[in-house]
Amino acid sequence: MTEREYNECVTTYADNVYRFILKNLRHEEDARDVVQTAFEKMWRNREDVDATKSKSYLFTVAYHQMIDHIRKVKRIQLREEFNDEVRVQNRPVNNLKKVLEGALERLSETQRSLVLLKDYEGYSYEEIGQITGLNESQVKVYLHRARLQLKQYLVKMENVI
Repeated sequence: MTEREYNECVTTYADNVYRFILKNLRHEEDARDVVQTAFEKMWRNREDVDATKSKSYLFTVAYHQMIDHIRKVKRIQLREEFNDEVRVQNRPVNNLKKVLEGALERLSETQRSLVLLKDYEGYSYEEIGQITGLNESQVKVYLHRARLQLKQYLVKMENVI
């Protein structure tokens, strides 16, 4: 990868990577640090990076940096089961963004990342597998389970509102 190709990669993908990391970490400064570190690693390894695969490489590095960051600051919260007694009340109907963010927060870190990579960023199952280190069938299963949990939560929300 040349310096010009690296600069094009920064211009093209910086916002997407930042948005993906910010959606997961929900902390602007931490997201900036993770994205900056990902671009720094890409710069240091630019001679080994194929310019045609720079987006995948960048998201993979950023994803792994994010996971390392989460582990370092002990923020990871895996929730296998939801508390059925939790209800959201008095939420305005027009506050869909907050409802969706609340639904995503209920997912495990892995499930949330998969949903964001597939449905928000538009990656294929194979690309998501490369980014997360999961095989394609694991990606499909985890994503299916995450979507079911989101559906159950949003249906309950619809009944409450």
